[in-house]
Amino acid sequence: MLNDLQTYMLRVGEQAREAARSMSRAETAAKNSALLAIADTLQSNAQLLMAENHKDLEAGRHRGLDGAMLDRLDLTEKRIDAMAQGLREVAALSDPVGEITGLTYRPSGIQVGRMRVPLGVIGIIYESRPNVTADAAALCLKSGNACILRGGSEAIHSNKAIADCIRDGLEQAGLPRDAVQLIETTDRAAVGELIRMERHVDVIVPRGGKSLIERITEESRIPVIKHLDGICHVYIDDRCDFDKAIKIALNAKTQRFGVCNAMETLLIAAPIAPVLLPDLAHLFREKGVELRGCPRTVQILPDCTPATAEDWDTEYLAPILSIRVVEGLDEALDHINRHGSQHTDAIVTEDYTRARRFLREVDSSSVMVNASTRFADGYEYGLGAEIGISTDKLHARGPVGLEGLTTQKFIVLGDGHIRA
Repeated sequence: MLNDLQTYMLRVGEQAREAARSMSRAETAAKNSALLAIADTLQSNAQLLMAENHKDLEAGRHRGLDGAMLDRLDLTEKRIDAMAQGLREVAALSDPVGEITGLTYRPSGIQVGRMRVPLGVIGIIYESRPNVTADAAALCLKSGNACILRGGSEAIHSNKAIADCIRDGLEQAGLPRDAVQLIETTDRAAVGELIRMERHVDVIVPRGGKSLIERITEESRIPVIKHLDGICHVYIDDRCDFDKAIKIALNAKTQRFGVCNAMETLLIAAPIAPVLLPDLAHLFREKGVELRGCPRTVQILPDCTPATAEDWDTEYLAPILSIRVVEGLDEALDHINRHGSQHTDAIVTEDYTRARRFLREVDSSSVMVNASTRFADGYEYGLGAEIGISTDKLHARGPVGLEGLTTQKFIVLGDGHIRA
């Protein structure tokens, strides 16, 4: 059985590598045509997609999946329309492939620059949401890559139906069907095979819970684009505008709870804490947020739960907020760099010098001044869409859009030049 799986995965990898060669030279018009054809195919097959999705929902209920998981799994007509719209939006984005930058003459007379090119074959491992199948494929296709998709077993019927629509759209545009392949087995060993296929796959992108991403990171032989935690901070400086501070802190925590760019720890400067914290606490409690605070916070808010050491290192993804009173910017910076996850951190201040220090000294993939952490998103950054967030420092960092799915190579232009 294992030999059969290895043979299957090897064939998928070989087909992906071959398709990647074709995609790397595909014209922008062909890629856009494919994306638009896929969008139309998804909408024209909406009833079939929902019927296949119904099989997954029924199986999920039988397995005892909770309501939140079933909701993420549910593929309604509205969500199918949203998938199609997402594909059309990606088609409208600028194509990064082939862009040449930094072209300069050297003393020898040659011109040296850099050209943006696809990564090649991208393996994407994800859970629950079937719309990721279309979203991930769209970004990979527009950036000239082939992709191998491995969705969760709970969405196997939905993902197969969506993948069929994608492959039909590719064929209509004259591009290789194998540019998008879905792993059609639910055998978990397939993931282990995929992340060891270094001859056929150039990068792995895991999208899911922390346990999945930790496993992929530990076991993969292939470079991984990922983030583990979203322990995001907002520091309210004593030179802030109070109205801005309240709006930003409230939005950063309560606009949505279960997302990686939501604030998990609020840091507030000691001089203003007694004035600002009671108002903030009232607003947070109105939104149903449980507050956990340091000893100085508990002195100001007696009904606040005392925070433990573990709280400062926890991504709640829930209506829970840790609060710490700090002496000032230096202590805030120290806390963030000790306990943060290098995802997204923000300062609220009217002091230009302190804002500049915060931008320079916080070692995170997104650092903000007077803005909610909820803006750490590919769409909000003008990337059009994202395949995920990276907290790594090499290749891609922050929201990973089309450019993050490409790399650069040096190009040299000469006219018979030889080196003396």
